[in-house]
Amino acid sequence: MDSSSREPTPRVVVGVDGSGPSQEALRWAADHAQLTGAVVEAVCAWDTPSEIGWAGPATEAGFDLERARLRFTEGVRAVFGDVQPAEVREMLVQGDPSEVLVKASEGADLLVVGNRGRGGFARAMLGSVSQRCAQHAKCPVVVVRANPH
Repeated sequence: MDSSSREPTPRVVVGVDGSGPSQEALRWAADHAQLTGAVVEAVCAWDTPSEIGWAGPATEAGFDLERARLRFTEGVRAVFGDVQPAEVREMLVQGDPSEVLVKASEGADLLVVGNRGRGGFARAMLGSVSQRCAQHAKCPVVVVRANPH
């Protein structure tokens, strides 16, 4: 059997923003991937405040990128500790979280998101990321609720 006739590896995309619900989503996605032989793409979307309409002065994009990278790393480490599973790949992408995740869902077998993240009032006005992903993703979506403990 040649390599061109192999089935592609299943792909699970999960949104990670450092919040408790996104950590539960990452945990769920990793468990699911282990059962199905899938790879996990842990996606963290970031944007500068001036680009998404927050009030306040614009900050340097490099500073926001470093904060996003740190938050992403801490969120992944909170789930896996220092031993991250080999099937988990990290992707830090600039853009609106729901748009980034919907785009990442193209060709994926599953998109996993937490039920509530860091959005607060601004996100409530725009519609939640999980709701927009459920409505527009290009694959099935699992919304994981945060563990109340």
